[in-house]
Amino acid sequence: QERLVESGGGLVQPGGSLRLSCVASGFTVPYSATGWFRQVPGKEREGVSSISSSDGSTYYADSVKGRFTISRDNAKNTVYLQMNSLKPEDTAVYYCATTEVPGYGMGGNPYEYDHWGQGTQVTVSS
Repeated sequence: QERLVESGGGLVQPGGSLRLSCVASGFTVPYSATGWFRQVPGKEREGVSSISSSDGSTYYADSVKGRFTISRDNAKNTVYLQMNSLKPEDTAVYYCATTEVPGYGMGGNPYEYDHWGQGTQVTVSS
């Protein structure tokens, strides 16, 4: 069955960096885009970044522009999120997700996505 597996989270000091990975496997229907989301207790899931599977176009939330970079390696079925200059407010569970609907997934709307990973915890603290 279709699976998305996130990795790379952990504990990092403010100003530090992490790189998250999302590996897709078992997909029988090509997905149009991959997104990264984050969620903290009591709040809705927030769109962080996304990338098109076809042309590589990207989306970033205002809160992470200039600090985070999304990229993909189609041969490895992997999407990455490089996170630099991390702040305590970046602390959250980070999820990757894919959508199979053409034209969806190039914003921060989680309802456009069909498949979700299990999440990886990112904690930014000294």
